Amino acid sequence: MSHAYYQLPNGRVACIDGDCAFPPLENALLEPNGLIAVGGDLSMPRLLAAYRKGIFPWFSDDEPILWWSPNPRMVLFPADFKISASLGKTLKKQKFEVRFNTAFRKVISACSSTLRGGQNGTWITQDVVNAYCALHEAGYAISAEAWLDGQLVGGCYGVRIGRMFYGESMFHHITDASKVAFAGLVKHLEAQNIAMIDCQMKTAHLASLGAREINRDEFITKLALLCNNEPYANTGGHT
Repeated sequence: MSHAYYQLPNGRVACIDGDCAFPPLENALLEPNGLIAVGGDLSMPRLLAAYRKGIFPWFSDDEPILWWSPNPRMVLFPADFKISASLGKTLKKQKFEVRFNTAFRKVISACSSTLRGGQNGTWITQDVVNAYCALHEAGYAISAEAWLDGQLVGGCYGVRIGRMFYGESMFHHITDASKVAFAGLVKHLEAQNIAMIDCQMKTAHLASLGAREINRDEFITKLALLCNNEPYANTGGHT
């Protein structure tokens, strides 16, 4: 099926309603960086196809679904993860209990309700919550959680395919809770031989953790190998 197109001031992007596949990544706009398609749905086949191609959804609740593949791409190789002196002290205190996959819906819902500077509303709508919970039930989405006195106080979630992990969002109700959860997640993923964590876009915080930018071609080359690494492909269960 051929694509219809949306015309934007800086170019046009494909409409992927119906059975349309994603267009080639070289069609992504330079500005806004990486916008490649509009429309479609958040079904599991569509989301998995997107992640395998290095594409992710990100949109406001008053917009159609927007799909992105920015260039360059911010990634974290687990061996490069940096723990700051202050976080190291927090980890040594063992103030928080870190758990995995015990409260996925609570984690993504908390991410949805967290207010962030410079943003009005959230892209994590109820449809997004339900879609990623379905990925979780199928073994593709995982959560790392920081608990204190029996209460969920921080966490993060993302999507895992083969030896690749795609970070999505995090939240905290207590200082350092999300950082502790993320540190636990990186250690957990490294133990499972995950080779690369997608961080999507550059931020100073991610850079301080050891993440760095690579160009899209390099990212996609690595992605193709890691997603199809059968010994670590998802089998429907949580680990």
